[in-house]
Parts: sequence; C-alpha cells; structure tokens
Amino acid sequence: MKKSDISNISNAESADRAEDSGQTSERFGEKADRLFGADPVGLDESARGIAVLVIVGVAVGLLSGMFGIGGGTVIVPALVWLGLTQRNAAATSMLAIVPTSISGVISYATCGNVDWLAALLLFCGMFVGGQIGSWLLSRLPELVLRWIFVVFLVFVVANQISFVPSRDQHITMSVLTGVCLVLLGVVIGILAGLLGIGGGALAVPALSMLFNASDLIARGTSLLAMFPNSITTSVANLKRKLVHVKAALIIGLVAAVTAPFGTWIAGAVSPRVGSIMFAIYLCVLLIRSFFVAVKATRSARASA
Repeated sequence: MKKSDISNISNAESADRAEDSGQTSERFGEKADRLFGADPVGLDESARGIAVLVIVGVAVGLLSGMFGIGGGTVIVPALVWLGLTQRNAAATSMLAIVPTSISGVISYATCGNVDWLAALLLFCGMFVGGQIGSWLLSRLPELVLRWIFVVFLVFVVANQISFVPSRDQHITMSVLTGVCLVLLGVVIGILAGLLGIGGGALAVPALSMLFNASDLIARGTSLLAMFPNSITTSVANLKRKLVHVKAALIIGLVAAVTAPFGTWIAGAVSPRVGSIMFAIYLCVLLIRSFFVAVKATRSARASA
C-alpha cells in the first residue's frame, strides 16, 4: 500500500471521529437544552437591561413585603418592556416570585402574622388552578393575555378602594371555610399561572373581605400559599420552555433581600393607608397596561 493511500485513510478516519464527536457534542447539547431549557429570545441583556432587572427586583421586594403580593404586577410589564413576549414574561415572573415569597413569609411569620392551615388549604386549590393556568398560558393568544391582565387590575383596584381591612381580626376555621378556601385557591391559581402573578393581589383582599383576616395575616398567609404554588407552576412553565431563567433569578434574589424592609413598612402604617398606597400603585399600572393593550389591539387589526 502506498504511503499516500495510508495518509488518505488516516485523514478519513480522523474526519469520521471529528464528525462523531461533533454529533455526540450536539446530542449532549440537546440534552442540556431539554434539561435546563434555553432562555427565550428578545430580552435586553445589556448593562442597561440588567440594571433595570435589579431595580425591578428592589421594587418587587418592597411591594411584596408591604402588600403580601408576589410582585408579578411589576415584573410582567417590566419584562415585556425589556423585550419578552407577554407569555414568556408571565412564565418568568412566576419563577422570580419563588425567592421573593420565601423572604416575605419569614418576615411575616416571625411576627405571628401567618395562618398556616388557611395557607395550606389555599395552596391545595392553587396547585390545581396553577396547572390549568399554565396550560392556558401556552395556548391563549398574546392579545387575549394582555386584556385579561387589564380586567384583573380593574377588579383589584375596585376592591382596594371600597374595602378597609381590620388589624384585629383572624380567620375562624370550619368545614365550610376550608372548602371555600380551596375554591378560592383554584381561582387564584388559574390567574397566577395565566398572568404570571403570585396571586396575592387577589388573595389578600379576598382573605380580608370573605374570611375576616386582618390585613397583616392576609398578607402573610397569601405569601405562604404563594410559595409552593409558584414552584409547581414554574416547573410546568420550564417544561414548556417559557421561562427566562437568568432574568427570574436576578429579580427574585434582589427582591428577597428587600422584602423584609417592605414588611416593616406594612406594620408601621395603618390598614387604610396601606390600602390607599396599594390602590394608587395599581391605578398607575392599570393605566399603562390599558394603553399597551389598546396599542396591541390596533396593531393586530392593522396586520389582519
């Protein structure tokens, strides 16, 4: 056999090994993508975008501690503004709520402002509702999601303006109360999975108005029920590759640091002042979300 033939055979074998190696590497890459999920495209990940995520985390932590919410009403619009779709923003928000709610629960629990049984019953309903909401999130049109978010904000603002919670009441548990808490959890879970919110904006006023919880107990209980529901819904969203993990971790970890300060503010102000502050914040958010939804509707009609 000629020397040149031996060289050609060697080169061919090297090429085959390289190709096999590349295919193996590609297969491992595909497995990694399936395991962790590739982050959705579109988010501004420049220094400016990261700075916005940190600022959002600070605001979310304060609002979570003050009002017993997960902060999705801030996270979702901010992520949409940074370039994510409404669907991906909602899914990312749910993951960011996990560390936020843990920090808030610890702050409220140390002051005795958590009803553990009520939170457990709420979670049982939220678990079922969250899976339904996550399923709907992957199927409903983008425009529909925007208008559902607007309608939800209108409902919450109306509740905050019309009702003033007490600080001396607590939940009186009975069989009927337990069943109603589970049903409330299902509704909250659907909205949470669909809109990317923790559900506190609905749970807190509902616990005060329907179950006579004080404003602080309603907030602490809401955060506790929100924590496991955020995990289960996020797992479903991760499987559907809807979550921008990097953005969720930045917002969630920063929020976890600032949430205790928000809890301190909640205890320092009166229930009426707290309700007014929450209503003002939601009104600002409602106006912005309404105009964004109108703009999206016009764009959809123009392209139809």
